[in-house]
Amino acid sequence: MLRKAKPGDDHPLQRYRWWQLFSRSLFHLRQDGIAGALEVWSVDVRHGGDSNGEVWALLYLDGRNHSRSKLPAAFRIPGGTIEVATSSYGLKRCHYVADDGTARMLVPDPASAEGRRARLDHTRPALSRAIGVVSVVVLVIALVLGVPQIIEDITRIPPIADAVGTFISPFHLPAWANISLVVAGLVASTERALRMRYNWILDGGLFDGDD
Repeated sequence: MLRKAKPGDDHPLQRYRWWQLFSRSLFHLRQDGIAGALEVWSVDVRHGGDSNGEVWALLYLDGRNHSRSKLPAAFRIPGGTIEVATSSYGLKRCHYVADDGTARMLVPDPASAEGRRARLDHTRPALSRAIGVVSVVVLVIALVLGVPQIIEDITRIPPIADAVGTFISPFHLPAWANISLVVAGLVASTERALRMRYNWILDGGLFDGDD
């Protein structure tokens, strides 16, 4: 459920720093304002959260904080709404939905990880597509090999075993292989999040609090 925004405090938008590559997402929307002047709306998400661990989306207008919201967020702006949502690995949505129903993704800041990934897609599209395919293949393999082992572990818990019996996984990988599978899956899902690609099955939808 999208949450309504609260008023901002007019603080300035901080410059994106290189060490924030995997802890911060920054996107921009440039459009004509009511008076005809160009307006720049920016969405800033710090994935580590605030001092209480709560992750907020902050909306800026021309570099000043306009409003803020817990996620998933819906920011009403002239002509439409900016919708922001996260997955376990980054953003899964940062789109401007116009009043006529059309939607488009905001543009990632060039200095951000999402911006760098977008630049690779623009300058080397073949390599970009290959990386995307590898990410999907890795996640499919992780599901096929990992899920049966998890189910077996769960069904070995005595109360569950007594109720439904014990499932025997057809795959039993050594610890180092399972760890490698987890790491590869994290990298693949993070890469997909940089392109805002999201699939409930592949990208950890079971562990997301809100859609």
